[in-house]
Amino acid sequence: MPEVFVSSVIPAQADAVWAVIRDFNALPEWHPGIAQSRIEGDRASDSVGCIRNFQLADGGTIREQLLALDDRERRCAYTILESPLPLWDYVAWLYLLPITDGGQCYAAWTARFACSPGEADGLVDTVGNGVFQAGFDALKQRFGG
Repeated sequence: MPEVFVSSVIPAQADAVWAVIRDFNALPEWHPGIAQSRIEGDRASDSVGCIRNFQLADGGTIREQLLALDDRERRCAYTILESPLPLWDYVAWLYLLPITDGGQCYAAWTARFACSPGEADGLVDTVGNGVFQAGFDALKQRFGG
């Protein structure tokens, strides 16, 4: 089962970054690869079990379900329900830790998923660089890094 792990240092307090990313429907506000998003069924965007349905900048559509949201630990988990990517059993965690020296935060985004053996390397690169690192780079820019 392929695994992806990407980490970064964001030049802002962990609570400030968490305020941006904790909203499960806010991807278009901070991730450059997301054009629009909506929460299905009129549920709150911080409600565990809610489903976000979003459109990628390239036109693809993905549906994800929020599995966990922990404000105290500044972490969330979600699974992909539908995607144009050839993967399944996808579960990801995104979390933040304060860096007390300098008022920054450590951000980590991890995922595990299943796919056909020949697809693993390309999907790890797509998820790791095209999704996770692109999101962290956008957050660093947003917070002045």
